[in-house]
Amino acid sequence: QVQLVESGGGLVQAGGSLRLSCVASGRAFSSYNMGWFRQPPGKEREFVSVIDWSGGNTYYGDSVKGRFTIARDNAKNTVYLQMNNLKPGDTAVYFCAATGSWSPSVYEYRYWGQGTQVTVSS
Repeated sequence: QVQLVESGGGLVQAGGSLRLSCVASGRAFSSYNMGWFRQPPGKEREFVSVIDWSGGNTYYGDSVKGRFTIARDNAKNTVYLQMNNLKPGDTAVYFCAATGSWSPSVYEYRYWGQGTQVTVSS
């Protein structure tokens, strides 16, 4: 079992930045690839980014490429999402999730956090 808790969300103006954190407890955090997803109001959950177990490989959704950066610190059991140049379209609940595979599909992720709200005002 892996328990995930996100933090760092909030209200920010367009063009601003936020850094989300996701702390894991339980077994073998460093053996999982970790992803970030988001769910805008009234829409389906969508892929944002994924990082492999070592931190050496990352992949981003097209809508955030060049603005968001994923990173992890296995010593702290934490994965981060640095979000820069935020846009109103980035408004969503952001979730971190753990997977044993390398995939942008929500169905490949076994463990999920409860989410943190990010609201970007224009």
